[in-house]
Amino acid sequence: MTPSRTRSPASRAAQRWSPLLAGLRGRPFWAQFGGSVAALIVLSAGFQLISGSFLTLGNLRSVVEAAAVPAIIAAGISFVVIMGAIDLSVEGVMATASMVAALLVANGVNTNHLGVLGILLALAVSLAFGLANGILNALMRMPSLIVTLGMWFIGLGTAAVLFPQRVPQIRDDLLLGVARHGLLGFSLVVYVALVFVASAQAVLSHTTFGRMVYAIGGDEALLASSGLRTRGIKIAAFCVSSLFAGVGGLLLSAQLGSGNANIGNGHLFPAISASVLGGTLLTGGRGGAVQSALGALILEVLNNGLIQIGAGPYTRNIISGAVILTAFAASGVHRRQLLRVVK
Repeated sequence: MTPSRTRSPASRAAQRWSPLLAGLRGRPFWAQFGGSVAALIVLSAGFQLISGSFLTLGNLRSVVEAAAVPAIIAAGISFVVIMGAIDLSVEGVMATASMVAALLVANGVNTNHLGVLGILLALAVSLAFGLANGILNALMRMPSLIVTLGMWFIGLGTAAVLFPQRVPQIRDDLLLGVARHGLLGFSLVVYVALVFVASAQAVLSHTTFGRMVYAIGGDEALLASSGLRTRGIKIAAFCVSSLFAGVGGLLLSAQLGSGNANIGNGHLFPAISASVLGGTLLTGGRGGAVQSALGALILEVLNNGLIQIGAGPYTRNIISGAVILTAFAASGVHRRQLLRVVK
């Protein structure tokens, strides 16, 4: 009589969700990025045929420059969305990071001149927002929608309180240099975006932390029942999202040359939309930083092309909304059929 082999709950859980993760990591290039690449090609070709000037070198540079910061924000928020959660605090984090950096580096309203330390402190404040989001969600078990909505307003209020009597003009050469200096026709902002997006994708694809983010989005209840700890992973994911939002706020401040309490306005929902367009499911478990960054590029191509063909702002909103709804309907149909219930 052969003795039966018993496996721990954690081993059984890992065996169940590891095929899902293997499938995510092993999907061919076209399966992961083909839809986004095809959309970019079709949109670009269509706008070129209509306007005759879309595919000029100058316009393509403008599109890439405009998509750089949204791509960073979308890549960061992907960590939260892949878990099946949401982060609405992006605009508040960007506003606070912008004001903290503008008031700590060399500026036109006070004598502070902290340089790199001032920038690091602004990013530390951004991380603090993410830490608070994660603790309230993972430890206090509060819904991410409510937690991050509250942090959104806290961030906006904090930035408004910090705002001095006149606009704090930034005079720090390091921060301003990121926007003013370039390489091969693109500002350094574009290269910063490439580094952050690539780093985020590497973390998601090749680290235990990234694999656990996917696992939480795939079946968090299974992980919890097996005894695997997910709280620290969730907190870290919110921290990544806020850090990337803070970086976006600093880069926009460098482009403007000043701190602004409203610098994040209009960046939250495009970031979420970019994730959806790139194939990151709001229900969690699938997507990635590169996919979300491609979604941001698609949105910018769409916006730029519509402007070139003479579409007004309201028309652009209608068309952009229709495209987002269509992309979400197409990308999540199989998952919704499996769930059977939509809330």
